[in-house]
Amino acid sequence: MSDYLVIVESPAKAKTIEKYLGKKYKVKASMGHIRDLPKSQMGVDVEQNFEPKYITIRGKGPVLKELKTAAKKAKKIYLAADPDREGEAIAWHLANSLDIDTASNCRVVFNEITKDAIKESFKHPRPIDMDVVDAQQARRVLDRLVGYNISPLLWKKVKKGLSAGRVQSVAVRLIIEREQEIKEFIPEEYWTIKAEFLTKNNKSFEGTFYGMDGKKIELKSESEVQSVLKKLEENSFSVKNVTKKERKRNPSPAFITSSLQQEAARKLNFRAKKTMMLAQQLYEGIDLGKEGTVGLITYMRTDSTRISDTAKQETKEYITSNFGKEFAIPMEKKESKKANAQDAHEAIRPTSTFRDPNSVKEFLSRDQFRLYKLIWERLVASLMSPAILDTVSVDIVQGDVLFRSTGSTVKFPGFMKVYVEGNDDADEEKEKMLPPLKVGDGVFSKDITPKQHFTQPPPRYTEARLVRTLEELGIGRPSTYAPTLDTIQKRGYVALDNKRFVPTELGEIVCELILEFFPEIINAEFTADLETNLDNIEEGKVNWVSIIDGFYHEFEKRLEKAEAEMQEIEIKDEPAGEDCDQCGHEMVYKMGRYGKFMACSNFPDCRNTKAIVKEIGVPCPKCENGNIVERKSKKKRIFFGCDQYPTCDFLSWDKPIARKCPKCESLLVEKKLKKGIQVQCVECDYKEEPQK
Repeated sequence: MSDYLVIVESPAKAKTIEKYLGKKYKVKASMGHIRDLPKSQMGVDVEQNFEPKYITIRGKGPVLKELKTAAKKAKKIYLAADPDREGEAIAWHLANSLDIDTASNCRVVFNEITKDAIKESFKHPRPIDMDVVDAQQARRVLDRLVGYNISPLLWKKVKKGLSAGRVQSVAVRLIIEREQEIKEFIPEEYWTIKAEFLTKNNKSFEGTFYGMDGKKIELKSESEVQSVLKKLEENSFSVKNVTKKERKRNPSPAFITSSLQQEAARKLNFRAKKTMMLAQQLYEGIDLGKEGTVGLITYMRTDSTRISDTAKQETKEYITSNFGKEFAIPMEKKESKKANAQDAHEAIRPTSTFRDPNSVKEFLSRDQFRLYKLIWERLVASLMSPAILDTVSVDIVQGDVLFRSTGSTVKFPGFMKVYVEGNDDADEEKEKMLPPLKVGDGVFSKDITPKQHFTQPPPRYTEARLVRTLEELGIGRPSTYAPTLDTIQKRGYVALDNKRFVPTELGEIVCELILEFFPEIINAEFTADLETNLDNIEEGKVNWVSIIDGFYHEFEKRLEKAEAEMQEIEIKDEPAGEDCDQCGHEMVYKMGRYGKFMACSNFPDCRNTKAIVKEIGVPCPKCENGNIVERKSKKKRIFFGCDQYPTCDFLSWDKPIARKCPKCESLLVEKKLKKGIQVQCVECDYKEEPQK
């Protein structure tokens, strides 16, 4: 018989913790929440102060029975769910189900699953924090009131299976508004003039037209370009000015949940859901052979960049011993705290900096290793010295025409020796070196090239960009971003096109209806204010019932109006322009979970469906009758195959093009590289210059 029972959420976490606590402790898993609101009904009594009706979750009966049996045998029970609102609520539900006094010292929290952190946390148990529980309960009740009132209305007026939620509705609206901006965007013409210069020592460098008489000029038309070129009567130029500066570049802070999701998307091509799944595995514990199961990172749902003094000291020691004293920053550096950050616990970091990625690589899956390496490098870099760059700006003139060339060299790499943050909008900046130049030097133009450009519309949202926008608007919290992005795709409100969100017709219809009848639900500022109110509940500043009551009073009126006035909308199937090859009826386009597909209009008598394929105008190189079409795999990855499949099994991940290799007459394909798209032969070594 064990003296103490510890209850956590997952078996992996239980296994890791039990190893640290010793024989007197038995650690069991609740497998997440034990109780929740019923799925079959609202479960909230709006007449009795929004009293929630909790029931044991279906399928959790045997788990609860096992926990009750273990609880009867234990002298003391500790509830050690995750250190956030959801974890506090899980502990509270367990306490109610197991008759544990919530005011007793039954709650244990820790930010990392390491031996020292676990043992220290059990020295300081505390009561369950009811303010934190109330904040979670308020969110749950609020979302239930919105979802279980608006969703049935949408089923009745539009289509079965739809849903509406506070955060997801705002996310869909952002995507729709961005699409509208793109459609309404009017491109504006502009020009650049690039020049390749040569020094007397035959060293080349590039410059760009800056202006006239020292004043910057924007070139808007070809005629303006020609008037500049006419002024350049010869190819000799002179250096008018050389400006040298020293610039410091500071490292990014350690990861919070949103920045981890963004950087994992940029650098590792991970979806937010995948990032959080892998981070959970690293947090709960990995079997490191002789060392046993160890939690490799701190808790991954956080909005604080704070790092403990112990972790700082350890990281400083690592930096000093591996890179030198000049690479480590002083310990006094403080992290800046964002205005809406809860700062409940630390940034996401390795539990030990000395456990570098290569030392654990053999125990991790490829993706676990890549994410751990990203987190480890980010922490180490965040505590390293700034990089120092020498920047040079050179003005080159002929008459009153001014070209400017800029370049920089790394004088001291600092944190860049370990890590440089990615960028949504452009490639990571490449340092450009200029040859030694001084005022009065003569240079020659080898080539002067004018180029026409057009301004581009704002880009569609990637997952990373949408998470960043939601965070900047104060909508949602670390735990909500990944499930929100997952939900709006599962409901068919948005789809991913080349890793960017595009709204579907269904998404636009639902958004328009909610905007008309429930404008506050889809209002970013209103949703952000509700998040602030939830924070205030957690801090004990306001009562949760008063916040819900203030919302519901107006919401109920809007609900009655919508029931009476919302028109039924029929989403008509669009003809696909071909007949069913099984029964002869017309094929139509339908909207499914994974986007549009073709289906027979004679459904349910005929259940024939087809994927929508896109012809690319290239005959199949393998068979005589087929043509190459663009398809999508189950994981939505684009590939190219023959339209005569399965008779012909030709397949290519690279896009074939409509001309043959000049060297061997084989198929040419477009290969995507970091520096652009390169045309290559599939058989021989023929390659063309990459095109951006």
